[in-house]
Amino acid sequence: MNKDKVAETYEIEADQRDWLAEMAKEYNLRNPSKALRVLLDFAIEDGDRAEIFEKIRCTRC
Repeated sequence: MNKDKVAETYEIEADQRDWLAEMAKEYNLRNPSKALRVLLDFAIEDGDRAEIFEKIRCTRC
């Protein structure tokens, strides 16, 4: 796995930020950024792209 982390800025909703922080705490991850990387790695390696991106789950749209 590539260890070349880069700093990026993305917009997320406050409740999404809170959820990442909660998951980091619950699973003893270093920080919410690590929780996000776990989600991204799962989506990249094991996720079904159609399931993820074709079924839009925007609860704020």
